[in-house]
Amino acid sequence: MQVLQVQLEVGADPAEVGRARRWARSRLAGSGIEADEPLAETLVLLISELVTNAVVHTGCPAVLRMLLLGNGDVAEESSPDTVRVEVADSSARPPRPRHAEGDETNGRGLELVDGLADRWGWQPEGAGKSIWCEVDRESASVHRSEPVGVIAFPA
Repeated sequence: MQVLQVQLEVGADPAEVGRARRWARSRLAGSGIEADEPLAETLVLLISELVTNAVVHTGCPAVLRMLLLGNGDVAEESSPDTVRVEVADSSARPPRPRHAEGDETNGRGLELVDGLADRWGWQPEGAGKSIWCEVDRESASVHRSEPVGVIAFPA
């Protein structure tokens, strides 16, 4: 199995979420996942949620990692079979999924991660934790095969 890992340090400013999305789009495109593919759209949304949670709930910097996992020999034009996203922060407090009601503007992030990712979880890392999720290339197409509402994020 071939693994390519890239990472970005994210500051404790909510404006960093947009920078993380732009960085992720460029790294995905460099790995053969085009911006308009369902996999890329799903991953950028997941990254946005996980980085937002880390920045908002800890108020501390975080590290965003993407691991691009492929089987066998990977030709230059091929792309990964699975992408793992990890966001590590300095808070040891475990993530707490919530269920937002009605007009609430917060509390849907981990529900979204649970609905879009094939797998997700968290683990202690140093004095803090890492929250991770994985999306398989094949399932991203299945998840998004029916039309869905478009969520536009500023670049």
